[in-house]
Amino acid sequence: MDATTGKPGNGGRPPSHRRPSWDEYFLGLADAVAARSTCTRRAVGAVIVRDRRILATGYNGSPPGFPHCLDVGCLMVDGHCVRTVHAEMNAVVQAALHGVSIKGATVYCTSFPCLHCAKVLIGAGVERVVYRDPYHDPIAEEFFAQAGVKVERLQPAGAAPGQPAAGAGASGQAPEAAGDGAGHAD
Repeated sequence: MDATTGKPGNGGRPPSHRRPSWDEYFLGLADAVAARSTCTRRAVGAVIVRDRRILATGYNGSPPGFPHCLDVGCLMVDGHCVRTVHAEMNAVVQAALHGVSIKGATVYCTSFPCLHCAKVLIGAGVERVVYRDPYHDPIAEEFFAQAGVKVERLQPAGAAPGQPAAGAGASGQAPEAAGDGAGHAD
């Protein structure tokens, strides 16, 4: 309550404050998770949610006990860093390690999942993927469609429809070379 008016207050927020939608909220948390990334090429975060409850999180980086790309550089093979595990896979691994089913869940990713992550998410029973930054993988898109997984791009706040997300090229696609790293490192 506002002490002066006796009406519900705004928690000290400016009158123009708008509460984020649940999708915006969880995608914002994926951004925070991405800050833990140990990949020098791109920071990616993923949050797995069911019934508005967080089940697991993941970021891209080296497997536990392995050196971080931040410390020793990327291990490149055919233009891809093979030292890292992708954020989506790390989130699935975290759920599995703790005995948490993600069947029927939504995955919030800072970037569109690659084909390998798409297959894992489909196999784990994920029903919806919400992402911000595009990563051009038409086969992953096709697999999601075949599996009936709903895929939605959430535009960054203030972005005009069709406007590329931060970090995406002029085509709106993320650079191919930057979409490879992933994982919980510690």
